[in-house]
Amino acid sequence: MISLWLRGLIARRPLRLWGSALGIALTVAFLAFLLSFIAAGTANMTRRAIQSVPVDWQVLLGQNTGRAQAEAAIRAATPVRTLQAVGYADVPGFTANTGGTVQTTGAGKVLGLPVGYRAAFPTELRPLIGSPDGVVLSQQTAANLHAAVGDTVNIGRYGAAPVGLRVAGIVDLPQADSLFQAVGAPKGLAPQAPPDNVVLLPRAQWDALFAPQKTTRPDTVREQLHVRLGTALPNDPGRAFALAGTLANNVEARLSGGAVVGNNLAAKLDGARGDALYAQALFLFLGLPGALLAGALTLSVAGASAGQRRTEAALLRVRGAGDRTILRLGAAEALLVAGVGTVLGVVAYVLLSPLVTPGTAVSVPLLALPVLAGLLLSLLAVLLPTLGAVRSSTVAAQRQVVGRAGTPLWQRLYLDLLLLVVAGVMFWRSAAGGYQLVLAPEGVTQASIQIEAFVAPLALWLGGTLLAMRLLGLLLRRGALTRLLRPVAGTLAGTVAAALGRQRSLLTRGAALVALATAFAVSTSIFNATYNDQARVDAVLTNGADVTVTGTANGPAGPRLAALGALPGVAGTQPLIHRFAYVGADLQDIYGIDAAHFTDVSRLSNTYFKGTTAQGALAKLQGRPDALFVSQETVNDYQLSLGDRLNLRLLNARTHQYGIVPFTFVGVVREFPTAPKDSFLVANASYLARTTGNPVAEVALLKVSGSPQAVVDAARRATQDLPGVTVTDLATVRSRIASGLTAVNLAGLSRIELAFAALLLAGSTGLVLALGLAERRRTFTVLGALGANQRQLGAFLSGEALVVVGLGGVLGGVIGLGVAQTLIKLLQGVFDPPPEVMVLPWPYLVGLLAAAALSTLAALRLARAASNRRVTEVLRAG
Repeated sequence: MISLWLRGLIARRPLRLWGSALGIALTVAFLAFLLSFIAAGTANMTRRAIQSVPVDWQVLLGQNTGRAQAEAAIRAATPVRTLQAVGYADVPGFTANTGGTVQTTGAGKVLGLPVGYRAAFPTELRPLIGSPDGVVLSQQTAANLHAAVGDTVNIGRYGAAPVGLRVAGIVDLPQADSLFQAVGAPKGLAPQAPPDNVVLLPRAQWDALFAPQKTTRPDTVREQLHVRLGTALPNDPGRAFALAGTLANNVEARLSGGAVVGNNLAAKLDGARGDALYAQALFLFLGLPGALLAGALTLSVAGASAGQRRTEAALLRVRGAGDRTILRLGAAEALLVAGVGTVLGVVAYVLLSPLVTPGTAVSVPLLALPVLAGLLLSLLAVLLPTLGAVRSSTVAAQRQVVGRAGTPLWQRLYLDLLLLVVAGVMFWRSAAGGYQLVLAPEGVTQASIQIEAFVAPLALWLGGTLLAMRLLGLLLRRGALTRLLRPVAGTLAGTVAAALGRQRSLLTRGAALVALATAFAVSTSIFNATYNDQARVDAVLTNGADVTVTGTANGPAGPRLAALGALPGVAGTQPLIHRFAYVGADLQDIYGIDAAHFTDVSRLSNTYFKGTTAQGALAKLQGRPDALFVSQETVNDYQLSLGDRLNLRLLNARTHQYGIVPFTFVGVVREFPTAPKDSFLVANASYLARTTGNPVAEVALLKVSGSPQAVVDAARRATQDLPGVTVTDLATVRSRIASGLTAVNLAGLSRIELAFAALLLAGSTGLVLALGLAERRRTFTVLGALGANQRQLGAFLSGEALVVVGLGGVLGGVIGLGVAQTLIKLLQGVFDPPPEVMVLPWPYLVGLLAAAALSTLAALRLARAASNRRVTEVLRAG
């Protein structure tokens, strides 16, 4: 009997079965993709964090701890790929006699690097000029001493005479912060910046030079073991952070306090786990509503066929079927729908996952939750309505519900207004400041997402939809849609409005689903468009322009500006001065720009400046030659007020000495293209050039109108003779940035999500409308039998489509805008800098409108075809 019943359903109720199965398939596939994105995102974030660490551990040895003892303890605690012993020595300063003048620096450090160190840790040193082997100066030290390859530099020593060494090369130290960290120093007591003056020596030469100093001043000579671990870490950054910390603790315990581990790996993973939680929150914020909506679509399809189920149950009772038989048939239908839907969803995921999430293996545990969700959804969608039909006591009760429906409980409780109030309170709480979506205390292994953060967008989504249902029901009950229906119903507008008013319960449910789908599609597309725009802003903030040519003090890019501007595909160029200035004893980056033309090639956000806009900041620079923007940290440290005179020490190109240059403090800068995250300064390039005697810019910014890669290649050829020059573009920078946004595969999620949003919107508009109209085909057929022509029947059909799709879509669009703004505000932690305005993706929104229109037209054609069937056939079919 069950097989016969299922064959009959397949033949006579295909829309009901396939509609429910497609809803199950969308739910299963979407949940599978969501879990796959979360797994891939966290694994990718962990991998990037590990790869970005130059040295995993810097183990500082105590005075009584031998190198062999420490190395044995490390290798006993964990597998090791590389281990190198590096010497650190504090010195009183360096001197050099160059160009007829004697340059003298303050205190500095001398490092002793073993053979093979640069190959073992390649990101620690970047050769600029000469040989990286032998006596090597850091770039800043070479600038301070005005020394070049072949010059002699005198190194002061504590307890010993200075020694003169011939310079073999000059290098950049990109990882100076970690290389010179104060291992074991309490947070807050460690130096805020790496040393300004650094000399690198071969380890054997360093041992010979500083043996006397180690004897007389052992506190100034130390040894570190730089370690690259060989341990396989978990894909989850939180678990990897915990494991890295545990291994370091094991080493310290083995050495009984005779060494301290500077755990660079754990520090990097500590930040990555917060980013991973942001990524998970991002996936849940954007993806979970889609899965819920797919489930709601399935339930709506089942709900739209409730009348059919009551009729079927009544006929089965007439033929002698009992309650258990009817429930078994309902369970068989539920299992059929679950099986077909789950198979379709899993097949869709397996086929598309290599394209969307490459490298993520399809595993049974990953699919277990989506499959279980599909089964439960099928039981809810099919078995519960069947159970409701069975509980009716009479055939008459199953065929018709008598009486006027009461007001739904949620309307009597004003649940819609309550949800909107909750959404408003949560949004205000997050906008008030001091709110953190992700709680990841530094050094603590436990991290979490603020669960209440999900309340605001979810409450707004649901509360807005319920309010839309209330308003639409009120309009239908009062017949207030007559004027709106007149363009499609003509003189029958009043009659159609009255007929729709009697069907308001079904219509408001259909319109609510359309509103939910529209809100999801609109909010998701706006967020993704805003993300893409802000990701580019983030890349411009890091790179400075479409293509940036970064030179050095010994090989500036400014003199090649004309040649770079003549390259094919270059639409504009701007020089950027990047030097260093002393604010008191603090060495900071200082940038000189042409304020009138800087935005011709770069982009400035209003959020970069405090208390003014980007244009206002540029106007201040243009209005005063000595104008200076400083960071908030500097303002706090030196108690500055607007208009204060600020004396900086800058290197003068004529005297080769640091001299005082006066500036006027005009504002606070938070961020600036190519600038570091900490303290820096922004001034007028012309004033810097005049007061330092050096008009040459170290950096060239290029605006590209053609292929960025072609411009990069041409710029590299044009500057290949400049020592230490680098050429970067936005694409390279975006792939290198490891922030909460760009480290996750949001592009793949966006494609799937936007495609699902379009399918869900088309399904909610077309499928639900088609099912509702199919349920009422008896009414339309009877109207036709009473003499209604095609135009008059079309007025009823078009009126219903206008209410369900038109009003539901408009209200959903308004809700979507609000949800998008809420999402952007709550997820500001993943934006750097925060977006100023939402970005509307007009092509996608137009495509959504077209998908909804096509599905609506298809549903109307189906309903017209159903209304043209013979009266006896329709009445017999029930």
